[in-house]
Amino acid sequence: MMRILAVDPGSKNLGIALSDPTGTIASPLLVLIHVSRPANAAAIIELAEQYEAKVILIGQSLDQDGKPTFEGRRAARLAAEIQSHTDLEIQLWDESFSTAAAREAQITLETPRSKRKGHLDDLAATVILQSYLDAQSEQG
Repeated sequence: MMRILAVDPGSKNLGIALSDPTGTIASPLLVLIHVSRPANAAAIIELAEQYEAKVILIGQSLDQDGKPTFEGRRAARLAAEIQSHTDLEIQLWDESFSTAAAREAQITLETPRSKRKGHLDDLAATVILQSYLDAQSEQG
């Protein structure tokens, strides 16, 4: 299998998650501060190369009709920027509710409320990546 780097692109931060080498388990990696689309793309490509990821997965929010939301269109522009600078495979993946799922996971894991404040971006990226990995394993 192969390693996959996932991005939860936000207006302030970009959550980054990474799969294990077998492409089975997603783990939070880090949070990048949003700078600009070209700078973000360069940082994401650098991380993908550093961790030998073969696929970059970009979370994209969709509306109830399956069309990209405002944030989803921003994610598509980021994906296009990344693709213009690398030969790595870039995929968009529906990330609807990933932040809510990350918050739920923290509550389920009984993370103290004091530690639940702040960024969920890397956890949201992990949720996106895990949903992708699970879908891939179900397909085959």
